[in-house]
Amino acid sequence: MKLVLTEEEQFLKDTAKSFADERSPITHFRSLRDKNDPVLWDEEVWNEMVKLGWPGILIPEEYGGSNFGITGIGVVLNECAKTLTPSPLFATGVLGAYAITNFGTDEQKQNYLPKIVSGDLTTALAIDESSHHDPKETDVTAKKEGSNFVIDGKKTFVIDGSSADLLIVLARTSGNKGDFAGLTLFLVDSNSAGIKKIKLDMADSRNYANIVFDNVEISNSNVLGDIETGGETVEDILDIGRIAIASEMLGNAEAAFDTTLDYLKQRKQFGVLIGSFQALQHRAAEMFCELELTKSSVMAAMKAAEEGSNELQRLSSLAKTMAGETLHLVSNEAIQMHGGIGVTDEYDIGFFLKRARVAEQIFGSSKFHTERYANLSGF
Repeated sequence: MKLVLTEEEQFLKDTAKSFADERSPITHFRSLRDKNDPVLWDEEVWNEMVKLGWPGILIPEEYGGSNFGITGIGVVLNECAKTLTPSPLFATGVLGAYAITNFGTDEQKQNYLPKIVSGDLTTALAIDESSHHDPKETDVTAKKEGSNFVIDGKKTFVIDGSSADLLIVLARTSGNKGDFAGLTLFLVDSNSAGIKKIKLDMADSRNYANIVFDNVEISNSNVLGDIETGGETVEDILDIGRIAIASEMLGNAEAAFDTTLDYLKQRKQFGVLIGSFQALQHRAAEMFCELELTKSSVMAAMKAAEEGSNELQRLSSLAKTMAGETLHLVSNEAIQMHGGIGVTDEYDIGFFLKRARVAEQIFGSSKFHTERYANLSGF
């Protein structure tokens, strides 16, 4: 397994970097936050991403996509993360695109995938029901009534949940809360009768929502994958999502590190640059080493996903663990090395800390994935 980018992947990474620097710098994110934008991402910027083909990176060419692979979408998310670019790309171009491409019926693919590619449809994956990530704890029910299903319950912390057009919902069709068996995925129009979206205000100023389902009736044709195999299906989708978010988190950490290094080279104390202090040099060196290890972990996971490796589950958990711990370390050190101004709104560095604390919890914390990695390894 070669842990290097191909020429095409490097070109895509360079394109994403130029786009993020020019079209969505951190000042763009700040302006969205300050004006309390309802969806917290810019539709014009999103349309430009669509023209670049990014939502279709994981979608086959027959549906208008490029089928460029997880490394392709990973490098885009990594570069966009460095300027804290908010968009539906993760929820739609990764989770929605992968789920429907790999588990949808021919009719579902023909109906939804071209719309994702064209930017006419955004999606959200509704999994968790508490403050802790654990799909098997699903208690939202989907009861069979004739040829339809009726969904009841509440999902929490749904990424892009307040603006998504299509919800991919994990519900229990049999068994009890805590059982891995008896779960099924459904495609649900977010404007269906009985759905209530409750927008959340999170520290990182992104788009999240709690979603309540009250007797939401959907057709049998809205089942994604096979009935009662949703537990295995959603783990497959989540592993791809974990790798993608790990790549984004790595980008956050890299940008926070670079910003901190620049500050160390500019800030003077006692008449000398603080970057000359050996204690700070040692701390910066530790961050650099952790970033390099995380790069290798994320790259290995992306390549495993593209090669269909049996190690995919373990490597996705490793990547998410490493990315979470490294981003936590770097965001903390960045604030401390900036001193008191690091927590003021005037400086951008605080945004990376806020994003870190939320991203660390998405689809499982480092503790969750350390335990999962151990279990998958037979410990």
